[in-house]
Amino acid sequence: MLVLLDSTVLIDYLRDRPVTRRVDALASTGDEPCTTGINVEEIMRGLFAPELAGAVGLFEGLQVLPVGLAQGWQAGDWRRQHAAKGITLAQADCLVAATAAAHHAILATGNPRDFPMQGLVVEHWPVGG
Repeated sequence: MLVLLDSTVLIDYLRDRPVTRRVDALASTGDEPCTTGINVEEIMRGLFAPELAGAVGLFEGLQVLPVGLAQGWQAGDWRRQHAAKGITLAQADCLVAATAAAHHAILATGNPRDFPMQGLVVEHWPVGG
């Protein structure tokens, strides 16, 4: 099973917080960690200089799932549907969620409330500390 690591999980991994053990354990369960180019951008934007080498190594070891037309369409549809209910969803979160859904991946995040999309499998991986 693919497990799409959201930016919150990736940040904590790079900072060697407790989520690191959970990510490292994926291989022993047969699950495959992955992410998106959107998450790569979010991480790169917030990196401290000493974290750069670790980030390069992390992303070289992850499958980066493509974001294309279908994902853009789904993300826009979710944003439109939620906006009609007065709920604002972030563009990046919707694109990440649509990518996870398209690849039947579990979305691992420290912020499950950012992903209220119906039909999306979201796992809360507590981060911080």
